[in-house]
Amino acid sequence: MAIEKYSFQTESKRLLELMIHSIYTHKEIFLRELISNASDAIDKLRIASLTNPSLITENQPFEIRLEVDKEKRTLSVIDNGIGMNKEDLINHIGTVAKSGTLEFLSSLGDKKDKMDINELIGQFGVGFYSAFMVSDKVEIITRKAGETQAYKWESFGDGEYTIEETQKDTNGTVVKLYLKPVDRENGIDDFTDEWVIQRIVKKYSDFIQYPIKMRVEREVGKEGKKEIVSDDKVLNSMKPIWRKSQSEVSMEEYEEFYKHISHDWQKPLKVIPYKAEGMLEFYSLLFIPSKAPFDFYFQGYKSGLALYVKKVLIMEAYEDLLPKYLRFVKGVVESSDLSLNISREMLQNDMIVVQMRKNLTKKVIDALTEMLEKDRENYLNFFKEFGNALKEGVISDEENREKLIPLILFESTEDPVKLTTMPEYYRRMKEDQEEIYCIASESRVIAENSPQIEILKQKNYEVLFLLNPVDEVMI
Repeated sequence: MAIEKYSFQTESKRLLELMIHSIYTHKEIFLRELISNASDAIDKLRIASLTNPSLITENQPFEIRLEVDKEKRTLSVIDNGIGMNKEDLINHIGTVAKSGTLEFLSSLGDKKDKMDINELIGQFGVGFYSAFMVSDKVEIITRKAGETQAYKWESFGDGEYTIEETQKDTNGTVVKLYLKPVDRENGIDDFTDEWVIQRIVKKYSDFIQYPIKMRVEREVGKEGKKEIVSDDKVLNSMKPIWRKSQSEVSMEEYEEFYKHISHDWQKPLKVIPYKAEGMLEFYSLLFIPSKAPFDFYFQGYKSGLALYVKKVLIMEAYEDLLPKYLRFVKGVVESSDLSLNISREMLQNDMIVVQMRKNLTKKVIDALTEMLEKDRENYLNFFKEFGNALKEGVISDEENREKLIPLILFESTEDPVKLTTMPEYYRRMKEDQEEIYCIASESRVIAENSPQIEILKQKNYEVLFLLNPVDEVMI
């Protein structure tokens, strides 16, 4: 196969331009993104091997390696995960396969230069492109598990890339960066320096469950007879963060883990560590995001918690661990009571999963109730983003309806700015008032001036405004 030249898809090219030219001070996050992608590739291979064991050799040691060449100023991130073929390279690297991306970018207009690149990475999962912030050229050598042909992908970040056939003895991927000159004023450190790399890995990727290895040099021997030797060093602790007690984990570590699993660059609004004990035991670490993804209320939105069994990832996004109206929750659940070879169909009917779902749902609702009572300002931010999803729960979840109703906020005649809950309305009801009054309308202004509520105003009866179509169904 000769070298074939391609152009990035239009939206991918524009993302590249934003990524490379944006004023962004934390360029070191490129390494975190590439390590995250390597970890995901190994996860994908482990999942695929559950139904096709021939994809991996027995007792294959999964690992991520970092290699540097100080003279040539290159840094390579190497994994032995699922790998890619030619089609994967075109679809996953040359295209941002997200509906609505182009429309979003078009809507930015002249604001695109001021757009925080964090937000773009989070919304579109384009972490790989961050490599071009620190590189003049990026090269990928990859071979897909179960296939024999390897491919080389190469781009200078100029809107074009090439693909050609090459040789690779094993499955997996090598991402090789040809680094830009050190420019600390603009956030480009010496990413061939082992101490810089160790610091970045410790800061962003310590929780990755596969060993991140790098060849490091050290002095051995006594004074006068010292020599320099090099050997492998594991840079991360690898202990699953969800198994650690809260006292062992800082908020910064929780936030970095959230960014890793969600690809959201904003801090989570709420962290919910939870270990179930008793007849049913499992670990979980849940997060409530601070902002809704751009496609959250679209039908194709993908949700679900990562499900681990005995520290092995079984499903990246298992939807049935929480009801659909809690689809905004991100996180990880690990159980030792499920079978490693359990299928999606078996999971749906497994009583352990049913009980886990009950426990997790209760935990999330309790966390939201606590936020409303103790941190109203944060809850208002949450409700602005995800309130309509909770209203779906009032409609569909009969078992938890009584707990969900007090979490719904309404505009009302009581205050022109502050929102109110149903229990707060109830406590303000007049002695002679026997009903709760509400009016559906397109806007608050129209509702306030409706002749239908004139008599209620005269009696000083509070009226709730139903300003969203789902409100009427919920009521």
